[in-house]
Amino acid sequence: MRSHLPDFDLVIAADLAGALSLLASGDSWRPIAGATDLMVLFNAGRLPYRRLVSIAKLPELTGITVSHETIAIGSAVTYSAIQQHPVLQAEVPLLCRAASWTGSPANQNRGTVGGNIANASPAADTPPALLVYDAELEVISRQGNRRIAYDRFHTGYKAMQIQPDELIAKIYLPRQQRKLTQYARKVGTRKAQAISKVCLNAVAEMESSVIKHIRVAVGSVAPIPLRCKKVEAALIGQSLSRDLISLAREVIAQEIQPIDDIRSTSQYRSLVTQNLLSEFLGRLL
Repeated sequence: MRSHLPDFDLVIAADLAGALSLLASGDSWRPIAGATDLMVLFNAGRLPYRRLVSIAKLPELTGITVSHETIAIGSAVTYSAIQQHPVLQAEVPLLCRAASWTGSPANQNRGTVGGNIANASPAADTPPALLVYDAELEVISRQGNRRIAYDRFHTGYKAMQIQPDELIAKIYLPRQQRKLTQYARKVGTRKAQAISKVCLNAVAEMESSVIKHIRVAVGSVAPIPLRCKKVEAALIGQSLSRDLISLAREVIAQEIQPIDDIRSTSQYRSLVTQNLLSEFLGRLL
């Protein structure tokens, strides 16, 4: 098998300030960490960038910090590190499960959660989990830093609220104090190392039979990883019943925007999404 190998420049940043200086230089530098997505493009001769700065070893981006209110995950934290962290396992298990779905063990040892976000694929495994946990992103540049709710970060297919001189530094997750029922299902062609046809994550807190809190997010059914706010609005504060589940199926079918592609059909994706939502809500009855 032959592939076209384009020329490129790679600089390993000595520190965060140096990386940000290159991004701000106007010379089209782009950050790279695990490279599990970019190297696929590289081998295919479709690498969109020729100047890459590695941020994989920067200590500001490679740690997980737990405070009283939040868990801060550096953007260069690997999927393997996420799976192994005891607080993440206890409080945000859906994120750990998503990390275990992402490629092979070799990919999990190199791939990073920040890269999964920045690659901006609607089929990515970790974004639906981040959405149901109300994640926030910290984006930094030489001009300073800013935070943005993750459910506003993706604006269209491969489009994000980030500038060329910025990089994702951290992902903030609120500590989970609620007693949540948590659910995640990925439907693919096979059980391992598959790109999802549909991936649904959901969490809910019940008070008697009433839905007190709920978050639902789906991947591979829209141009972006989708937080299903219309479904949430239809369910929250309602007494759960079979009729309400039927209504939720109708709402989510209207909210998603699946397409036909090489992996599946829009009709299949719509039906599976409705079935997964029904399965989750059925567990709450």
